[in-house]
This record gives sequence, C-alpha cells and structure tokens, in this order.
Amino acid sequence: MTAQTPPANILVIDDSESVRKKIKSILKKAQLVEYCFEAKSGLEGFKMLMEKKVDLVICDVVMPVFDGFKFLISKSQRPEFDEIPVIMLTSEEDVSKKIKGLEQGASDYVTKPFDEGELIARVKVHLKIKYLQDELRQKNVLLKELSGTDELTQMNNRRRFMEHFSNEFARAHRYKHSLSFVMLDVDYFKQINDRYGHLVGDRVLIEVAGVMKTSMRAADIIGRYGGEEFALLLPETNLQGALPYAERIRKEIELHNFPLEGSGTLKLTVSGGIGAFPETAAETVDELLRKADEALYRAKGNGRNRIEIAEK
Repeated sequence: MTAQTPPANILVIDDSESVRKKIKSILKKAQLVEYCFEAKSGLEGFKMLMEKKVDLVICDVVMPVFDGFKFLISKSQRPEFDEIPVIMLTSEEDVSKKIKGLEQGASDYVTKPFDEGELIARVKVHLKIKYLQDELRQKNVLLKELSGTDELTQMNNRRRFMEHFSNEFARAHRYKHSLSFVMLDVDYFKQINDRYGHLVGDRVLIEVAGVMKTSMRAADIIGRYGGEEFALLLPETNLQGALPYAERIRKEIELHNFPLEGSGTLKLTVSGGIGAFPETAAETVDELLRKADEALYRAKGNGRNRIEIAEK
C-alpha cells in the first residue's frame, strides 16, 4: 500500500467463523490490515466498535437477531462513527436490500461468494477515501488553529489568546495600567469524560464557555487555554476588581445545570488562579502566567471550587 493508506484496523462481523477467517487471511495476505477484529453478531460488532479504534468494517447482512441492518442503524446514531466505511456482505442479489443498506449508511456491497480480488480492491478504495478524509479533517483543524479560533468553544484558541496577552501586557507596562489574568480549570473533568463519554465532556466545555461569555465585558478577552482550562484577560482591571469578577463566574458555573442526554443534568465546579499586574511581581507574560497557574493549583489543593490569588 502507499504511504497514504497504511495497514488498517478492520472489524469483520459475520456469524460464520469460516467466513471471518477467510476474510482475515485475504486482508493479511494483501497487507491491508494492522489488526483484524472479529465479531459473530451485529451487536457484538457494535460493542467492539465502541471499544476499539476501527478504520473500516466488513459486515454480513444476514445474521440471527441483530443483523447487518441493525448494526448500521446503531452506528448511525453515533456521530463519532460517521467516517468509518462499512462494506456489507450479502449472498442475495436483492437490489432493494442493497438500496436499503446504502440508505442506512453502508458504503459498498460485496456479494457472496466473493471474489478475493474484488474484496481487496473495494477495501483499498474505501480505506484510501477514509485516509484522504482524515487528512482533510486534520488540515481543517490546523487551519482553524491558524485562524485563532478554538473549534469546539468558538473562543480564542491558545495561540491567539497568547498574542492578545503579549500585546496587553506590553501596553500595561508601557502606560502603567492594571492588567489581570485569570486561569480557570474544570474540576474532576476526567471523571466526567470517563463516566459520560467525550461527547458529554465536549458539551460541558461548550456550556462552560457560554457561561463565561455571558459574564464578560466588551474589553475582556477569553480563550480556551487547553483541554479543560480557560483563560481570561481583564485589561485595566486590578486585583480588587478581578477577584469578584472571577468569583462571580465560579459561582455561576457552580449553579448552572449542565444538560445530559434525556432529562438529566450535571453539576460541576471550577477552580481558578489570578495574577494581576502590577500587584503580582512579574516582568514578563510567562512570569505572570506561571504565578496564576501556581495559584490555580493551590486552589485545587485547598479543596477545589475556589479562587486563589497569585503570591507577590
């Protein structure tokens, strides 16, 4: 294979062990597969899809209880699996069933008994399409990064925020103005991801960003610093003004109901650290950032859901 299509992780779903073994042998001989996962039912295959990193699925249509169509329906309900191609296997020449499968998300069909060369060719084509799509998405992420906007929260990304920080810090030094920097971190965010999944975690970050945006003033600058960390830049604001500002945001997040799927809600808190110029002794952006970060970790160590001030 070319460098664009390295060996892939392929999931084979078929109730026939002999068919699964044959497909696995063909793909390995063609050097198309890095790992080949096997499942004997659509349900088992879907569970494996949830647990493993899969680049392509080969799935039989006719299986007891949980067939290929049910697998496609289950897969379609999870957006994170949208880009994973599915090649369906069928021993039937029923055009209406092929159309049904394609409408439910199948990428292609191979009719059993399948020709070895045809199977290899179709797998190669769909892997190449997937890798090209993955490459395009990566370039789009890079473009978004270069544009200065965090794709998830639509805030300033870290790169653009730090540009603002450098400019405002220089201006504060030059004109002897106050400048406050607040670092906020979502408490126990890993537990949210582990318990509810990354999609819920993403929605939580979007909601946190929304709460922050409604609290900011026209001159304030906010950004996603990284992961579950958010940063606020408050020009011409001293420590006396920054502390109640940060406390208000902390309290609003604590009181906010973060929606879960269905009718449930989730409660969470944030911890924060504040560095303020000229109250905090800092001659550079990095020094002010480091001291605010140290205050944040002190807030974490002192029980979380609190704001700490950087040491002078």
